[in-house]
Amino acid sequence: MTEPARKRELGRGERVLPGVYRLRLPLPWPGVPHGNAWAVKAGDGVVLFDTGYHERPREGEPGSMVQLERALGQCGLTVEDIRLVVCTHAHSDHYGQAAAIVARAGCELWMHPKYEHMSIGEQDPKATMERRIEVARQSGVPEEPLRRFAEEREHHESGISGVIAPDRELVPGVVVQTHLGPWEVYETPGHAPSHVCLFQPERRLLISGDHLLGRISLFFDMGYSPDPVGEFLSSLDVVERLGARLCLAGHGRTFTDVHAHIAGNRALVAERLEKVEGVIASEPLTAFEIVPRIYSEELASHGGPWLLSETLAMLIHLEATGRAERIRPGGGHEGEGGSPQRWRASTHAAA
Repeated sequence: MTEPARKRELGRGERVLPGVYRLRLPLPWPGVPHGNAWAVKAGDGVVLFDTGYHERPREGEPGSMVQLERALGQCGLTVEDIRLVVCTHAHSDHYGQAAAIVARAGCELWMHPKYEHMSIGEQDPKATMERRIEVARQSGVPEEPLRRFAEEREHHESGISGVIAPDRELVPGVVVQTHLGPWEVYETPGHAPSHVCLFQPERRLLISGDHLLGRISLFFDMGYSPDPVGEFLSSLDVVERLGARLCLAGHGRTFTDVHAHIAGNRALVAERLEKVEGVIASEPLTAFEIVPRIYSEELASHGGPWLLSETLAMLIHLEATGRAERIRPGGGHEGEGGSPQRWRASTHAAA
């Protein structure tokens, strides 16, 4: 018997604090069924922190704007009450509906200026896919899985209603005013180059986007910065110094044990790095060969591309810290002549 199709969730809204509402919005990803946007009272309306993923209405599915309307309605709000959209980063589940909301509500969008990791893919999806395929090929992925992946993604919707530039760049020094007081901007790259967290110091509230989540997990947007893992670890230091006592995360419920989550992320990164370094100590391996040796349990519930990306991020960080090195086939560039790139534990300490 075939498994029954998973019933898609509906948008839901709830008050978590006076003047703060969690909007739980559906996502099309089996392992991540929903994400959060946060509506915070400001002036005669609300500031909307993150937007949810964009999906067009189709048979049996209401579309993402209806889901947002439903969640807002359960909080006594409407799309027209949105006075400002603030995006923690430019991934589709946090920025996807920005263009549609801005057009309908007539408000501004504030976001960090380093959003090329989203805009490049939207403006030239073919070139972006070709680049992803080439990175996977250089990582040792066989041709047949690459072909299937390309076919599956050919008609895949990006989840973004349109690319719009921010009206104001969300950088340190910028303050978002709400009824709860001002929210300060902190750059927290790693998960994405455009990632920021927002902190309300009097109440010690943190809007963390995907930097900290209720369930400790890792994801790095590869190809847009030299060392995403190093950036992520530095960003954990930034957030730790804030002393937040309640976190409003991009997925899952609020949590108060913020420092424990920071420590948990550090421990998970250290564990992954140690495992990757361990498997390349005995023999040179491609990233594709490393994945099943490190993530055997996670392969059943996570996508291969996700885990391959994380593995590459770990290898790049090991290289940056002098603990791993790439093998150059034939003495030339990595992957030259069609050979996949292999990695080994460093034979010398970092300078």
